[in-house]
Amino acid sequence: MIFPLPTKYFMVSGSSDGETELNAFDGALLNSGVGNTNLLKVSSILPPNCSEIPPFNFKEGSLVPIAYSSITSSICGQIISAAVSIAHPTDNKKCGVIMEFHDTDSKSIIEERAEFMAEESMKIRGVAVKNIQSVSSQHVVNKNGASFSGVVLWT
Repeated sequence: MIFPLPTKYFMVSGSSDGETELNAFDGALLNSGVGNTNLLKVSSILPPNCSEIPPFNFKEGSLVPIAYSSITSSICGQIISAAVSIAHPTDNKKCGVIMEFHDTDSKSIIEERAEFMAEESMKIRGVAVKNIQSVSSQHVVNKNGASFSGVVLWT
């Protein structure tokens, strides 16, 4: 196993504008607190018995497993939003599901969609949902914008 099974998680979000869409994305990562790390995008499973911890600063260059949603745009005045939602099981021995969604709408609408998908994924698994937890970000594009939300998995 390359990484030990995560036992902890925290949620992050941020947005930014920049000279290019990539610079805006970099700014959104910095704004969310994971900007000076190497993100390892993971799929949508929260391991069993994971507990939430407060966000913390990583050593620069750390490899950070994260499920995330992001969107960039260069259309001035456009609203862009990104959200992630976690559906937690009633049985802590079962895994939860993380859903990511982004679009050109308000963060409340994008968050609702991510929550719906998380709940639906638990139904597919036949797992009862204890609660759903979400975080989102919204940005109105000035020049080049980015919106980013994620769930960091840690040990």
